Amino acid sequence: MQDLIDRIRAFNLERQWGQYHSPKNLVMALAGEVGEMIEHFQWLTQEQSRHLPAAKKAAVEEEIGDVTLCLLNLADQLGVDILDAAGRKLERNREKYPVEKAKGRAEKYTELG
Repeated sequence: MQDLIDRIRAFNLERQWGQYHSPKNLVMALAGEVGEMIEHFQWLTQEQSRHLPAAKKAAVEEEIGDVTLCLLNLADQLGVDILDAAGRKLERNREKYPVEKAKGRAEKYTELG
């Protein structure tokens, strides 16, 4: 992960893009990239979304790359260890969604009762 972050930093530095990479701008870019990914799934059935044709899957993979780069850029700008943040969030979700209440259910934790 650190190697990728270092490569992103070098890429941005070579292009002098740091001036544009405020957290606000990176969040906006991230939302845009997620929107582009959503377009590939819009109007598909659940089953179709699980079995994408090769060309569509390749386009989605590219968007996943864009989203990942934006998210890593954002985390780097804010000094957030992305793997640590994700691990902590998973533990919080484990507490909010105990297996005995959440198994097989899609409700928000506040509705699990």
